[in-house]
Amino acid sequence: MGKQPHIILFNPDQWRGDVLGHMGNRAAVTPNLDAMVNEDAVSFRNAFCQNPVCTPSRCSFMSGWYPHVRGHRTMYHMMKPDEPVLLKTLKDAGYYVWWGGKNDLIPPSTGFEPYCDVKYVPKQAPRPMFGGAFEGTGDNWRGAPDSDAYYSFFVGELDTGGESHYYDSDWANIQGAIELIQNPPTDKPLCIYLPILYPHPPYAVERTWYDRIDKSQLPERIDTKALSGSKPSILAGLRELYRMESWSEERWTELRTTYYAMCARVDYQFGLLMEALKQAGNYDDTAVFFFSDHGDFTGDYGLVEKNQNTFEDCLTRVPFIVKPPAAEAAKPRVSDALVELVDLTATVQQYAGLTPNYTHFGKSLASLVAGETETHRDAVFCEGGRLHGETHCNESAPANEDPSMLYWPRGEMQRSEGPEHTKATMVRTHRYKYVRRFYEQDELYDLAHDPGETTNRIEDIALASVRDELRERMLTFYMETCDAVPHVRDAREKK
Repeated sequence: MGKQPHIILFNPDQWRGDVLGHMGNRAAVTPNLDAMVNEDAVSFRNAFCQNPVCTPSRCSFMSGWYPHVRGHRTMYHMMKPDEPVLLKTLKDAGYYVWWGGKNDLIPPSTGFEPYCDVKYVPKQAPRPMFGGAFEGTGDNWRGAPDSDAYYSFFVGELDTGGESHYYDSDWANIQGAIELIQNPPTDKPLCIYLPILYPHPPYAVERTWYDRIDKSQLPERIDTKALSGSKPSILAGLRELYRMESWSEERWTELRTTYYAMCARVDYQFGLLMEALKQAGNYDDTAVFFFSDHGDFTGDYGLVEKNQNTFEDCLTRVPFIVKPPAAEAAKPRVSDALVELVDLTATVQQYAGLTPNYTHFGKSLASLVAGETETHRDAVFCEGGRLHGETHCNESAPANEDPSMLYWPRGEMQRSEGPEHTKATMVRTHRYKYVRRFYEQDELYDLAHDPGETTNRIEDIALASVRDELRERMLTFYMETCDAVPHVRDAREKK
């Protein structure tokens, strides 16, 4: 095996796959990502996560397992010590693994030592994220409890106090990673894992980034007036509890502009990291992966944030950009191939020269990145929700039913024993999306004619054969991935 490359896993939280300049979105300010794709990397237009909320998605892309393989489909069922995690695999293979940022992957009681050499703690204590929106400060942005802004997650401008930026944990972790790049260990290849928080709501950003977004170029929002046919009941339930149906388009534009500005901020931070690699002379020897765990409604369907069991493209399609080390072939471009986040683990392992010692379901993207093929998967999958009675799958227990919590509306949907928090699975091809749902009607969309998924055609006789084919494809998916048999056999006789 040749020299192992350095590895950067740059993992923003809740970034929609369509907010990228090189994808043709004229409102997106992402010059650093755009330049990398133009010169060195491949960006996948059709990359999809395997669960639309944080922890299940992270458990999936860090293991190469779908959420159903070991029950990783809630915020409170993280990776266990006996389960495979990419960071541990790299550490065991001799990488110096530095982790700066969010967890949502392993139980804190497990400890970080098996997974990384350093779980970074900034020397200078950062300010509260989002202007204190989650920490109980700055609550005036929410308005009265009965107002239409109380659950909007919309904060607006961050007060920098005269500084160039609002020094929160994202800035602190980016600066920590840059310091490591400037002073790396000399005897090991680096793996830098940066699971930063932006552009996760609350929607809050410095004026510097807000002013860079041209509101007139924002794509048209998917309005509830465009919806027809049977849509999942959780969407209507959330709209009722959020109480944002009275919002004017101007207010939605302010929220969306702030989200786009949050993405622009992350692009700038990413650019600082890439420049540090170049200054240190390590850019060519580094494999860079930029990807999000899932997307965000950002006003589409009259909603904000995310939920657990619907699979609109704004939630499930994510940025996924791969720059291989210079020793590996690359054909920079935007690829239309269908790919999944479970493919991350397989791709990292191939570039690092590692052979997995367990069964996973990711497929390396190396041949796509090299331009040797333009096809990868015939379909992609996403899954979420719970069965009736699975109250242990709720994000919040009945004891935490505090309506002042930002996530109270989502918690109410989860606590329902009606159809709202049904278990559901998506299969998506280039042309169609089918969702199997327990307790309420399935969904079927012709994405060529309805990219906004506004009209559920599950009962359309003209698409009956498509529905049946996708149901069969989903059965095949579950048959192929229903378990992962350990590679080490148990002895049948005592020695």
